[in-house]
Amino acid sequence: MENNNSIWFLYIIRTAKQSLYTGITTDVTRRLHQHQMGKGAKHLKGHKDLTVVYQLSVGQRSTALKLEYRIKQLSKIQKEKLVLLSPNLDELFTFLNLKKIE
Repeated sequence: MENNNSIWFLYIIRTAKQSLYTGITTDVTRRLHQHQMGKGAKHLKGHKDLTVVYQLSVGQRSTALKLEYRIKQLSKIQKEKLVLLSPNLDELFTFLNLKKIE
């Protein structure tokens, strides 16, 4: 059960067909398992070979939502660069050209 004190994570999953899916959760392992079982995101339904290629603790849900939205707007090439760089939180805000939420 999630509450206001939960730590939120941003994650990116790669499918066997090399597509990238971005999401947020309070438990990346649980969420990956849910995706593998076909629960949740329509984009991942039917994909069994899923790998978390990037995850980052981002703090509050509002921050997670902001980052998720911005990453989903990136091109595939930009997302691949993000995965390759594997930025920490400050670097991610810079990469996305966003002002950090205090």
